[in-house]
Amino acid sequence: MYTYIMKFRYLLFLFVIGFSQMRAQQACSDYWSATDGLGRTLQRYDESKQDKTVIMFYWTWHNSPDASGTEVKNISQILRQYPEAIRDAKHSAWVKNRSRNDYYWEEPLFGYYLTTDTWVLRKHAELLADAGVDAIFTDCTNGSLTWDESTDSLLYTWKQAKQDGVKVPKIAFLLPFGPSNHSLTSLRHLYKKYYSNKEFSDMWFYWEGKPCIMAYPNNLTDSKEDQAIRRFFTFRPGQPDYVDGPNRHFPNQWGWLENYPQHGYVPCADGQFELVTVGVAQNTAPEKKGHCSAFNLPGSHSRSFTARYGFDPRPQSYLYGANFEEQWDRAYEINPKAVFVTGWNEWIAGMWFESDGWTGKPFSFVDEFDWDRSRDIEPVKAWGDCADSYYMQLVNKVRRFKGTESLPLVSSPHTIKMGEWEEWKMVLPYYASYKGNTRHRNALGRGDSVYVNNTGRNDLIGARVARDADYLYFYVETAEKITPQTDSNWMMLFINADRSQETGWQGYDYVINYRSPKGSKAYVQKSRLNKWIWEDAGEAQMKVDGNRLMLRVPRKVLALETDPLNFEFKWSDNMQDEGNLMDFYVNGDVAPGGRFNFVYTVK
Repeated sequence: MYTYIMKFRYLLFLFVIGFSQMRAQQACSDYWSATDGLGRTLQRYDESKQDKTVIMFYWTWHNSPDASGTEVKNISQILRQYPEAIRDAKHSAWVKNRSRNDYYWEEPLFGYYLTTDTWVLRKHAELLADAGVDAIFTDCTNGSLTWDESTDSLLYTWKQAKQDGVKVPKIAFLLPFGPSNHSLTSLRHLYKKYYSNKEFSDMWFYWEGKPCIMAYPNNLTDSKEDQAIRRFFTFRPGQPDYVDGPNRHFPNQWGWLENYPQHGYVPCADGQFELVTVGVAQNTAPEKKGHCSAFNLPGSHSRSFTARYGFDPRPQSYLYGANFEEQWDRAYEINPKAVFVTGWNEWIAGMWFESDGWTGKPFSFVDEFDWDRSRDIEPVKAWGDCADSYYMQLVNKVRRFKGTESLPLVSSPHTIKMGEWEEWKMVLPYYASYKGNTRHRNALGRGDSVYVNNTGRNDLIGARVARDADYLYFYVETAEKITPQTDSNWMMLFINADRSQETGWQGYDYVINYRSPKGSKAYVQKSRLNKWIWEDAGEAQMKVDGNRLMLRVPRKVLALETDPLNFEFKWSDNMQDEGNLMDFYVNGDVAPGGRFNFVYTVK
């Protein structure tokens, strides 16, 4: 009897190991930790995992190269250099090289890119997936423009990313806000060019069992093609207004941006609503009674504005996202099946005048304006350690809305012999990272810019951690053979030993391999003065074989001699801008992505 019990326990152990390994092979950001530049730490909501949908408004119309000599115009930079230009529409800073009437409110972290830049599109796929975004709607609300060149690039890039293990958002389109001829033209074109192509059938966002599109079907004809279109889609016409809510003539409308308190869209049989909008800011002002207006009007509903408490009085209040917070509070109150978040990467706005129908004086910037009056979540270059503050806020809010997966199992203590690679297969969890994200960049941007990034080197795809009484063992693998250890900033391991931001550089107390290893000897260094200043703290043993690397680190060197263990870690290869955390988003490869860390917790 004892023998059968032991066999059963062993088989159960193998089943649990196998199931856990299978579960962990996909990268899951629910398991990751991060603390942003404002000191806000991501939370866990393990008890509330729900089948919810997060949709992001996404712009693909950054796709037209400029004429040679065109200067990119950045509103924030102009006003920093020429503050008097705010009162003068004819100031030389506005009209210089005015070959195009579009101005950036600030420079994106990845530069003034075009949405045909596949390197950027791949970055977006990972960032949105890691944030828990399930779908995007691209902006096709202007005339009958569908931005096909960018759409092609997006589809092919994200399809490849999906094959590389990225849970890429599904794709849909937001067409003009009414049953116009432009809307009909776009609807027919998108159906014929994209939706009838089965190559992309797994890329579309489905709602009620069909591909969803925010469009008006009212002027579809009785032709065979139009009736096929009518049957093919789930239609959710777009409501443009920030105040009125669902129109009684179109009960299946969805919104894209509203003032607080937002409405629920499309009531369901179970009492829920299908959708609520969540915005970073709203380009409306008191004189327009909440309706769309120029963003540079006094009192606009900026990033720091809340309907309940007014404007956030803190210095640099635009960083904290009070408006975004309030809008999410309303979404939690209504508890819909989906939220529509505006938005990711609009970035630009035209300068308009009274003769154009806008009320801003001496000019109007309608959709974007400056650091406070803008609504992009994508990280911005100028904000230093807070460049990703809205992205991190998004991640935390999505986690609360959808809940988080419970942390995976951690193996029992196990001694790993150096070079015994097979022993690692029984070590849990497997910390998966994305394959295929070290491709190089060589792409045109706005103005005369050309963006080149050849820093992708070792493609980090997974890691493990083991422990015994005296050592911690770290394992990492790459998609291809690991490059020579003489390379600069090669295969570095950052460790946040106390899970605090108060110690170390950006919370990382130790780094291994910042000082180049020698043979099988790796150097452990500790942050001094909580800065990017590293001093020797001890040594570790290292072994490299093909695409695998392992480290054996004395626990006492990391001040982790006491159980239970609870620390964070991150692998990084080929960092370029040393001491700048935002470099993790841009150069080389890291596991996990951006600001995130893996967590090793023994309960």
